This record gives sequence, structure tokens and C-alpha cells, in this order.
Amino acid sequence: MNSSNNGKERIVRIGGASNFWGDSSVGAPQLVASGQIDYLVFDYLAELTMSILAGARLKKPELGYATDFVSVAMKAVLQDVVKQGIRVVSNAGGVNPQGCADALAALAAEQGIALKIAVVSGDDVSPLLPQLRQAQSPVRELQSGAALPERVLTANAYLGARPIQAALDAGAQVVITGRCVDSAVTLGVLMHEFKWQSGDHDLLAAGSLAGHIIECGCQATGGLHIDWDTVPDWPNIGYPIVECSADGSFVVTEPADTGGKLTPAVVGEQMLYEIGDPAAYLLPDVTADFTQVRIEQAGEHRVRVHGARGHAPTASYKVSATYVDGFKTAAQLTIVGSTRPQRQGARARRSSRAPARCSCSTASAPTAARNSKCWVRSPATARMCRPCSRARWCCGSR
Repeated sequence: MNSSNNGKERIVRIGGASNFWGDSSVGAPQLVASGQIDYLVFDYLAELTMSILAGARLKKPELGYATDFVSVAMKAVLQDVVKQGIRVVSNAGGVNPQGCADALAALAAEQGIALKIAVVSGDDVSPLLPQLRQAQSPVRELQSGAALPERVLTANAYLGARPIQAALDAGAQVVITGRCVDSAVTLGVLMHEFKWQSGDHDLLAAGSLAGHIIECGCQATGGLHIDWDTVPDWPNIGYPIVECSADGSFVVTEPADTGGKLTPAVVGEQMLYEIGDPAAYLLPDVTADFTQVRIEQAGEHRVRVHGARGHAPTASYKVSATYVDGFKTAAQLTIVGSTRPQRQGARARRSSRAPARCSCSTASAPTAARNSKCWVRSPATARMCRPCSRARWCCGSR
């Protein structure tokens, strides 16, 4: 354990290396090379990801986990992780955590490394489905109230942090879980390090908040920021690190000499991301209340967070189930640019005032049109125009 000590208290440093399966592969090497972390945690499992992994396991039984965790992330950093004494917690196990552990063990053997790997199981509730269907109050879909589909492929409960804590207590260097709440990979570390108990609701809420801040990777360092054009050095954006104290407070920072932006506004945006009611964020270990949280600038690229409160968790678990229901196709077009006002103005004009048809005129294009690729209103014709060339413009029929 390499946790830092400032002379007064022990600080546990945790780096968040992944936002989802498919996130950039630079997170783990960047954080490990920084020398600023004691633990490396990964979050891979969106609900869609569980469906993808279920499909992969149908085709090949040994799959069903986030393969990039082994073949890309850990392959790149395993030797350095072991050398530095960094411990790893990841939910890359998906619907096959044992298969993920077996693949990682094979990689370690290939690199000549002795590695203690723990697997957290128990999230698969598929064997309970017949019982749940026949219960006096049958289990139903959370939002629509629909009954369970006939052909359910997977059903996984969102587990909490206590199994991760137990695995670390037992000496695991790497802990691989299936479905757990995203923040549990961080909370389990803090419960292990600071010996927090299940009744320490304020501390569990604070640890869950630390995990929630870093569970989405670079969203905590400017990637989610509404003023995205003020975030410096996007290509070299830093992955987040939380420096955690035993009282539940923590500082959000990033590796030295990386890009991104760390301000209270940036961290606050991530705090409110996907939590539902901020006064009652339902987690398996605690019901968290973030309404009294204080977020303060604590230096350059450093934001201090404290004040989370907690209450006892509910008596039930959320379950993510996947089932076969035909085919669905989705398409996305992402447009990235650096001049937000012009892009937004162009989008507004395209959606509400762009002409249906164009015709080119020999008259000189107005100055505004020559200097913009956007549609502008011609003062001479009151029609919407854009430049066709230096001396011609293209005007709409309305």
C-alpha cells in the first residue's frame, strides 16, 4: 500500500481509468505512469453493455466480459501495477466474471507474474426468475410496470461494495466483479482502507460520491462541462484521481501535465449526473443525500468535496435484465468543432430558417456571408444566403 501521508492523515489515492466499454485506452497507462495513485478502478458496464456481453456469451461461452480490460488495459500496465503495488478493482467481468479472471490469470502467467485475483459473483439472479414470476407481487419493469418477458437471457442485480471490501481484506491484488453499481469499485476500496462499517451511512455516502465523480472517467475533468470550449488540451485530457480521507472528504485532481479542467462547476455537473433525486440517491450500500455537499477550489487542478450525508439503504436491489426482442437499429452523427457560437447559430438557422432550394447569383456576396459558412439574411433581398464563391452567393427561394 503506497497511500500518501501529509504528516497528519493518511490519504488514499484512487484513479478512475474507464467510463464505459469502448472508452479511450490511454486512461490506465496515464494514471499508472503518473505515480499519483494507490488504486486503479475501472467501470465498464452500461446497461447496453450487459446486452452486448450477453450476446457475446451466446456465441462463445467463454466470453461475456469486457475483453479490452485484459487484452488492452491490463496488458499495458500489469507489470507496472505489480511493481508499484497498485491494486485494481474492475467490473469488467460483465456476465462472466470468472471468464475474465481466467483470461487475466493467463496474461499474468504469460508475463511471468504471480497475481492474486479475486472474483465477486452472486449478481446473477437468473435462477430466481421462476420464483420471482410466481411471487404474490411479481417482479415488474421498474418504469413501465410491464411483466418479465418470457425469454430472459440475463438478470443481474446491482451489488454493492461489501464483497469488494472482503476481497481486498483477503489480500487480492485484482478484484473482478460482474454487475455492481458503478461507484462500488471505489467505495469498496475505501471501506477496506478505512475500515468503514455498514452502519456508517455518512461515510458510505461520501465514498459513494467519490466513486460517482470518477466512474465516468474524463467527464470529471471537463469532458461533461457545458462550457466545453474553455477546457484546455482535450487530446491530452487527464483521467480523474480522488485523494480520499478517512472522514469522507476528498480532493478531485488529475495527473500532472495533462489537459482538462477542474473547477467546482465541472465536478458539480458530474455529481448530478444520472443520480435521480439528489436527496435520495438509491444505492445498495446506502441512500445518499448530496444536497448539503460543498465543492470548493483547493488549488490549481484541485477541487475539494465534502458534506455528503447518508441513510440506511432500501431492502431491495435493482436488477438489469436482457431479453431477445427482434432487431433495433440506431444511428448517430457527432459533429465536433471549436467555435461554439457559430456552430450553435448555424444549427439554429439550419433547423428553422434554412432555404428549401438555392440558386446562385452573380451579385457580390454580402460581407457577413463571405466571412461565414452559415446562412445569413441578405439586406438587399431579405432572403437567406450563403457564399458560393468569393464573388457569388447562394440564396434560397424563401
